[in-house]
Amino acid sequence: MKILGIGSRISHAEFGKGVVTNVSSNMYWVTFMDKGLETIDIDSDYEVIEAIDNEVDTVSFFDVESSLVSILQKWSDATQRVAIADKWKGGNLILEPGEAGMSNKEIPINTFFHKIVMVRDRIRVMEQKINSSKNLDDQEKIDLQQYITRIYGSLTTFNVLFKAKSDHFVGEKGGK
Repeated sequence: MKILGIGSRISHAEFGKGVVTNVSSNMYWVTFMDKGLETIDIDSDYEVIEAIDNEVDTVSFFDVESSLVSILQKWSDATQRVAIADKWKGGNLILEPGEAGMSNKEIPINTFFHKIVMVRDRIRVMEQKINSSKNLDDQEKIDLQQYITRIYGSLTTFNVLFKAKSDHFVGEKGGK
């Protein structure tokens, strides 16, 4: 089956006559005269009135976005998408100075949360680099890992911002 290019004209049993306006790996976006914009499977039943060759490989926005997310996760220190707890969405963090006459500083909580997630992700990357280092002996790795664990422990205050408990900072457990 040959893929139709943008501008191809078709006749569909349910939607009538239309023009292909976008193409993805498995869908056509077709603007039909009577029904407006609809998506149909490339292998669905339709009659080709006029085929336009597809000169350019086209992909959907979803395909591009998925590829970009995959590349960014592979080559940056961002490891996953992390959600903020629903109760904080759209909220503000207000810093009130102890000194009289000074004004408050207001920061969108989403901005603050994003910074906390970046710190967490960079600490995780540092942890991975320490553990895979060939220049550190085992005792040095253990010592550095203990510092990282203490850093996580210091950041547990911010766990209230995370939607999923699995995203929380975890420090030393028990009386270690």
